[in-house]
Amino acid sequence: MKYFLVQRQDDVSAGLARRFHELAGQYGMELDEQEPEVVVSIGGDGTMLIAFHQFVDKLDRISFVGIHTGHLGFFADWKPDQLDYLVELMHNGEINQDLRIVQYPILEIEILSSQGVEQRLALNEFTLKGIENTLVAQVDINDEMFEMFRGDGICVSTPSGSTAYNKSLGGAIVHPSLAAIQIAEIASINNRVYRTLGSPMLLPMHHHCDIYPKSKHPVYLAFDYQYVQRSDVESIRCRVSPNLKVKFARYRPFPFWNRVREAFIGQEFQ
Repeated sequence: MKYFLVQRQDDVSAGLARRFHELAGQYGMELDEQEPEVVVSIGGDGTMLIAFHQFVDKLDRISFVGIHTGHLGFFADWKPDQLDYLVELMHNGEINQDLRIVQYPILEIEILSSQGVEQRLALNEFTLKGIENTLVAQVDINDEMFEMFRGDGICVSTPSGSTAYNKSLGGAIVHPSLAAIQIAEIASINNRVYRTLGSPMLLPMHHHCDIYPKSKHPVYLAFDYQYVQRSDVESIRCRVSPNLKVKFARYRPFPFWNRVREAFIGQEFQ
């Protein structure tokens, strides 16, 4: 098996990375940055986002595995004391061909500007915000005007990202097996001129939303952790990517709702 490893820059993660390389070598696994079959993330959810964007052009032929060295994360199945067992399962799975791959939808963002059309992908969310002024933007759903937004910004998330920024905005937690995107408002202003729905919306596969900023004021675009400032954006189209999904290698069951409970509720019950 060919693998690559992305780690957070702290002592615990660095130590685990060294141990992983040692164990992988004992099992005959090959380190390959160019064409890995599995990308291992050691750190937190932010580390997994870095790994995703580092290999975003190879999503059709790689899968990801997360080892969490902080608090429990949504992209990490494994804890540091389970490292030896994980590498053994990775080796055995390659031999027995019993590796289970789960595939989750990702967000496709198409930006039209004076420079042309460009496409980006996001694992968690895309965020659009005003910088010097509040954001004023027309929002269309499936090529029909839906609302005129004014406020701090708009967040469009995937089911995988529904537990992140989207949740803090009052969005719903969505199981990542559902092919959908969620639109959540960031501090919208509602008066007789600007009216918005005021609640998050779910759009299924094959639906799309278009966002048209109504001024040339600079705006802030975020694709997961990647941020850019632009003043030439004419429109932004968001939809579930029709051709690509992110793949995670599941060497054991770890149900999504168990992750949600452990992250936000805990294990203690009265």
